[in-house]
Amino acid sequence: MTIERIPQKHYPKAEIGRRGMALGLDFLGVWLVSSLMGGGDSGIQFIQIFVFAIAWLLLRVIVVYNNQGQSLGRWAFDMKVLEVESGEVTGKIPALQALLKREAIIGVGALLVSIALGNIRFNPTAILLILPLAVDCGTAWYDQLMHQALHDRYGGTIIVSSRRGYALDIKIKQLVENMRRNVRR
Repeated sequence: MTIERIPQKHYPKAEIGRRGMALGLDFLGVWLVSSLMGGGDSGIQFIQIFVFAIAWLLLRVIVVYNNQGQSLGRWAFDMKVLEVESGEVTGKIPALQALLKREAIIGVGALLVSIALGNIRFNPTAILLILPLAVDCGTAWYDQLMHQALHDRYGGTIIVSSRRGYALDIKIKQLVENMRRNVRR
């Protein structure tokens, strides 16, 4: 009697550029909501930090958990987050605890970027607050096999392409191509 290995279903890994655009879209939405709470003063605004953290958890954990692994940004760019066990994609949406672990890491990096953006006028060295997020997400660039960032590895997740979404990147490419054709005429 031999044991046959059942072939794993193939999940195409999402490209780094699309992942960055989806993260940027999610960040922009949360940052705009939290910046409405600011008083315009320089420095760290604790109410903004609180609103940012709550909005980040709502958008990146609760929405993802209830929306087949897609946040607003991932939906717009046709991606979703899936669970990884023993180096293989299971095809399941991660558990709430795994999403919380994952988003706590990237959320702190995103929060530091929002603090940097709010204070860069008064303190140019605030740009250094971008480094934790760059290091975290930069690891996905060097992981040729799974394209996992540090927060993905810690949470046991992976970002894959999906069929369900808005395909914003494709629509933007088509719009740019149409504009180029119109300019050539």
